Amino acid sequence: MLRHSHTLLGAMALSSLSLTSLALATPAQAETLNIGVMGELASFDTSQVSGGVWESQVLMDVYEGLLKKNPEGEAIPGMATDWEISEDGKAYTFHLRDDAKWSDGEPVTAEDFVFGWQHLLDPASASKYAYLLYPIKNAETVNVGDKPLEALGAESLDGGKTLKVTLESPTPFFLQLLTHYTAYPLPKHAVDEYGKKWVKMDNIVTNGAFEPAEWISQSRITVEKNPEYYDASEVSLDSVNYFNTEDRNAAISRFRAGELDIIRDYPSSRYQWLEENLPKATHLSPMLGTYYYVLNTREGRPTADKRVREALNLVARRKVLSEQIMAGSFKDAYSLVPPGTSHYDVQRMDGVDGDYAKRLAKAKQLIEDAGYGPDNPLHLQLRYNTSDEHKKIAIALAAMWKPLGVEVEMTNAEATVHYQTIQEGDFDVARAGWIADYNDAENFLTLLRSGVGNNYGGYDNAEYDKLLDQAASTLDLDKREALLEEAENVALDDYALVPLLYYVTRNLVNPDISGWQDNAEDDHPSRWVQFSE
Repeated sequence: MLRHSHTLLGAMALSSLSLTSLALATPAQAETLNIGVMGELASFDTSQVSGGVWESQVLMDVYEGLLKKNPEGEAIPGMATDWEISEDGKAYTFHLRDDAKWSDGEPVTAEDFVFGWQHLLDPASASKYAYLLYPIKNAETVNVGDKPLEALGAESLDGGKTLKVTLESPTPFFLQLLTHYTAYPLPKHAVDEYGKKWVKMDNIVTNGAFEPAEWISQSRITVEKNPEYYDASEVSLDSVNYFNTEDRNAAISRFRAGELDIIRDYPSSRYQWLEENLPKATHLSPMLGTYYYVLNTREGRPTADKRVREALNLVARRKVLSEQIMAGSFKDAYSLVPPGTSHYDVQRMDGVDGDYAKRLAKAKQLIEDAGYGPDNPLHLQLRYNTSDEHKKIAIALAAMWKPLGVEVEMTNAEATVHYQTIQEGDFDVARAGWIADYNDAENFLTLLRSGVGNNYGGYDNAEYDKLLDQAASTLDLDKREALLEEAENVALDDYALVPLLYYVTRNLVNPDISGWQDNAEDDHPSRWVQFSE
């Protein structure tokens, strides 16, 4: 399999060459990893990223936070070598490594983290992921413009070698959160020099194991090994190519031809064939992720009516989706928070499984009570991001809703456009998925908190928000869990969304690769990857 490029010596007589001169004359073997990703990166400015798994793959390779992920997905020291946590759990003191550098050789400082977090939270950045930093003191009030950027509870000390972070309340998942791209630093010196153009390919500097080298829009991003990375001698790869391969069947053909070494998220419909024909390359394992349909609850939308939302949930046949449509490559879902979430019991939306005839009869009555019928059919605009998989699910759901007299208009767009559109509220029903940024139920439940950018349906429930607020300030983990579970049940009883499927990781991986491990969050930094000889 053509997995990476080696420059090979041609046949030659060696009698007149010393081993030394031969070594000098031979180009170093270049190892390039080719990954097929399912979308386009929005920007190398993390405040402008749309949240796709494909974006996280690129960003975790070129940036590094205070902590980073190992191959198993566990958080380990990154830019920080060690840290202390106060007894009340609200103050963290991080000590940055002496050899932390940007790719232009400038030192990475605590000020770069403060500056980066302030940039992400700046209302002018309009980052929809800013809420992930809300555990930091004053982060939310800074983000909504009620306090200046300098009020953020992050302080550079000791000439930039120490970062002190103060939290609003103890946050059990805070160290995990610091591996996410929202917590990456920003090169203050580059921004000072280039302004908004710092992110252009000719100007950008990064602090991860790789640095951006080339970006061909909608085709390929190439990154190269960063010689200034503190652990560069332990990084095996010389470069990584991320190919935009939204046509997943075409991606499989490229994998078989040796053009790609890894395909992130192969089509579920191909799982059985791949398992039979490429068993050593076919990976499938549990992960923390939920595939769901967003229901637009904004005034004027038919899905703002709880009766409509309940009816759509009642007749969604999840086992048909998981076992027949998706060929067993998903698990049927009845909640937002998936199984395997730390310190949390899976909740369940009531009444959406069991006797189908009874569910259908109740759903028909709900639709009639909401004022829809033959003379006033319910029209729904359903949006999904382009892929055969999403299309199959959309068609199946439309067919399941048809007995209710629902007429579905389906619209698809590539991932970046899709998420931008639904964030603006231009839909009734929309496909969405969430892969955990960190292993905690709060990461999923925030998707329904009012005012949050990823709350695409505009769900607004004061009781729900209050329970999340109470959980955020609760030190006892069991009591915190109970509050989070109560909050989810508020949303499930309100039919705030249509949970459909729990994700599993689906990746094709060249068997000649090591350092790539299945893990529940499906994070795979290229820094650990190497090819066997």
